[in-house]
Amino acid sequence: MRVDVAIIGAGPVGLFAAFQAGMLGMKSCVVDALDCIGGQCSALYPEKPIYDIPGYPNIQAAELVYNLKEQASRFDPEYLLSRQVNSLSKDGDLFRLSTSKGDVIEAKIVLIAAGAGSFGPNRPPLKGIEKYEGKSVFYLVGKREELAGKRITIAGGGDSAIDWAISLSSIAKVTLVHRRAKFRAADASVKELYRLSEEGKINLVINYQLSALEGDADHLEKIVVSDLDGNEKVIDTDILLPFFGLKQNLGPINDFGLDIEQNYLKVKQPNYETNVPGIYAVGDVAKYEGKLKLILTGFAEVSSALHHSYSRVFDGKALHFEYSTSKIN
Repeated sequence: MRVDVAIIGAGPVGLFAAFQAGMLGMKSCVVDALDCIGGQCSALYPEKPIYDIPGYPNIQAAELVYNLKEQASRFDPEYLLSRQVNSLSKDGDLFRLSTSKGDVIEAKIVLIAAGAGSFGPNRPPLKGIEKYEGKSVFYLVGKREELAGKRITIAGGGDSAIDWAISLSSIAKVTLVHRRAKFRAADASVKELYRLSEEGKINLVINYQLSALEGDADHLEKIVVSDLDGNEKVIDTDILLPFFGLKQNLGPINDFGLDIEQNYLKVKQPNYETNVPGIYAVGDVAKYEGKLKLILTGFAEVSSALHHSYSRVFDGKALHFEYSTSKIN
């Protein structure tokens, strides 16, 4: 396959890159290790509301992904899912990428929008947890309504744990377990959490951590939690949602000859080009001074990177800037 831009990562930023490339007359393909587009928005919190997308007072993550795909669809980007980019080399003026499924892509530029890289959940070290995974223990919420009426224990103190505790409290009996009293989440969410706790809609178990699981061969029935002094509590539970963050791994990207710092790709502002000319990094994977890890920041980075790449893609041709209202009829 020969394209103008190869986009690594099909999260929101990668999807917007497919649209922006099309706006500039560039043919693109998008590669992702997951079997669906949307990255973490699809895999981890499809029904989570997002409040800081301009023009939307709130929008569910899955709806944002759908809209971004629709926006890019007028330019027919190619999607190569369920595969990693295993190698990247230079062949004259082109980059050559090969994937884990044997695809070979030739591109004039590469735009890496890999988010957190290949990711997976941090699993709690509980004996026998494996037999409950996918039945009573889940590391992401697929369809919220499937949890209606359940006794749900959520473990963690970050945004995901608190957001889901708040969201599910209206349809289920929710207990939130955290090992300390301080939460690592937005102030407004923490205030809402305590308000719901005072109203009896969320059971807060603070200064305790997961200790053991009890149940039959297939389904969880109880969770044992303990504090630092060895005191224990037993929580009746149908579903355990441990939200202890993600393990981040750039995988083969580590071998692309890029300047990497703590699993992030260092880029130069204002165009987000890496140390390798023609390779750009945008979104959460990009690192520079003053970086804000927001979806809307990634959108802006995409626009700057692709505008900068225009002369490379079109053999030195200067870009005549136009607004979208004059480009799309």
